[in-house]
Parts: sequence; C-alpha cells; structure tokens
Amino acid sequence: MKPLRIGVNALYLLPGGVGGTEIYLRSLLQAMAECGAAYEFVLFTNRETGGDLTPASANFKTAVQPIHAANRVARILWEQTGLPIEAARHSIDVLFNPGFTSPLLCPCPCVTVFHDMQHKRHPEYFRWFDLPFWRLLLFGAAIQAEQLIAVSEATRSDVLHYYPLPESRISVIPHGVSEEFFGLNDARDGDYILCVSTLHPHKNLDQLVRMFARLHKEQPSLRLVLAGMRGFHSENLEALITALGMNKSIEVTGWIPRPALLDLYRHAKTFCYPSTFEGFGMPILEAMAAGLPTVCADREPMRWVAGGAAILFDPASDESLLAALRKALTDEEICRLGPPRARQFSWRAAAEATLNVLAEQVL
Repeated sequence: MKPLRIGVNALYLLPGGVGGTEIYLRSLLQAMAECGAAYEFVLFTNRETGGDLTPASANFKTAVQPIHAANRVARILWEQTGLPIEAARHSIDVLFNPGFTSPLLCPCPCVTVFHDMQHKRHPEYFRWFDLPFWRLLLFGAAIQAEQLIAVSEATRSDVLHYYPLPESRISVIPHGVSEEFFGLNDARDGDYILCVSTLHPHKNLDQLVRMFARLHKEQPSLRLVLAGMRGFHSENLEALITALGMNKSIEVTGWIPRPALLDLYRHAKTFCYPSTFEGFGMPILEAMAAGLPTVCADREPMRWVAGGAAILFDPASDESLLAALRKALTDEEICRLGPPRARQFSWRAAAEATLNVLAEQVL
C-alpha cells in the first residue's frame, strides 16, 4: 500500500523572525521523524528557510519554493496560487499548515494550526495595514480546512467563539517541551531574572520592567534579561528602561540562537513570563522543565500550562507581580514542582496526535 504523503506548508518560516511558531515547527518535525516512519513528507520551504529545517530521514524531502518569506505579499500570493499547483505536482494526500494560513483552493485536504486568536481578541496590537489580511486569511483558512488544530483549550474556545465551526472540526494538541531543558538549572548560579518573550505590547514587559526597577532597589546586584525577537514594542520598552535608569541592569538580547538561549536558562536565578495573552505559553514549560522558579500571569492558558507548578500573579496589580517575584527568588519548593509538570507535555505526543489527525483526513 502506498504510504500517506504529507505536505508541510513552511512558507511562513523566516528564521529568527516568527517567534514561537518557529520552535513549534522545528520541534514537531523532529518528533515526526521519530514516530512517522510510515509516512512520506514533503516540506514546502522558502528561500530563507535553510536546509536544517528538514529532518535527516529518508522519508523527508524538501521542495524549495521561489519566494522569500520576508516579502509577505509575495509569500501570501504564492501560498494561494503556486502552492496548490506544487501540492498536486508532488501528489500530496494531505497538506499540513502549521502557521495559521493555508491555500484557500487546494487539491487535497488541509489541516491548519491556530496558535491563538489575537487578531480577534486584541486587534489593537496589529498594524492597521496588517489586520485586514489577518482577518481574511485566517477566516478563509478556518472555513477551508477539513480540521483545525488548536494548541490549547483556550484557543479552541476562542476559535469557536469567533468562527461558525462545529466543535468536531477543532482538535486540541498542546505543545511539547524539548528534553534538553530538563536538568539545566540545578545550581541557579546566575544573578538575573530571565524572561523569554517577543517584544510585543501584549507581553506586558513594561510592568515587569517597572517592578524590576523597584526590586532592584532592594537587591542592587540583581539583573533582568529579556531574551527574544524584537517586536512592535521594542522602542517603547527600551525608552522605558532608559527613563528608569536601568540600562546597566536590564539586558535586551534580541533573537539569539538556541544554544545561547539554553545557556540563559541554565544560569538564571528565576523566570518570569508576564504576558497577558497567549495561545499556549511555551516558555513557561521550558522554565519549569529547567527547574527554575517560575512566575506567570494568572490567565488562561498560562494558568493551565503551569498546572500549580508556578507562582501566579494578577497582571492588573503591580504589587501582585512584585510579590510574586520576591517569592520566586526565595521559594525552593516551587522548583521541585516544575519538572514533573513539564514532563506531562512532549513533542512526541504532539507529533503522534498531529499525525493521527492528518491521517484521518484521507481515510
């Protein structure tokens, strides 16, 4: 019997430029390579992707497309016109779209991942010229797909709230956490609070910076490291850091390679993820796996991801965040709770569940 041929629409992937969805795709593909030997995979990539996205397995091949992801208009046009032709040419049985959008006219069934519904929940965080495209393309992808994958129950609830879809059309498949994070932080010998986050407004980094400035008066040797892709809020955030006189105590790294990120987790004293809106919240899992005392906002789905193994705070209250940071710097028990909770999530489980959904569309 001919093996199922799965197409992977990786046209959106701009290395170092799309945040957590890059980690999601890279981690998921590697796990698929481990448990998907019965399938054939064709990765449709752009000119910036690079060869390291495709797992080194005989059942994976790469089909580089003649577009640059940095040119968003060209990428979208090719996704809607060229990709369906390429899918037919490669005899794709089902197309997996891990980055929100998909071709609206496709010769095979589509399964599309929705990581969040921010464009509906918080349209104020989008540039005015981007928002119409988000609304049109995501609505089209949701209606067109045979099945959607939501990365949390909170995202699934949002999709059902905003789009006229039956509940059966949406599967919940959570993210995993890479094995390399476990056991990273036995000593916690660093002098800094770590936050891994894209610098976007909804990440609530202003509040973290302000509360760190107060905490720094109590502990002058303490530093804050903000690691992640520079986003729409970078200039405002850096201006706030300067205004508070915190340039020497707060480091903004921008996007950094994976080994450098792991090193930051390895030496951090504690971890804070103050975001007020997420589709999942992968850095929370990473920090808990690393054994770091972890602080996150008391909002779904972060509260569910934490599962009682992190210190929650009310993002509407500065004092709540400040108290949570103080507790994280002294609470030894919370460190022991993190790794067992993080063990409940794995990329292998995510890959197996995703492959099952893909296979079901062609039975």
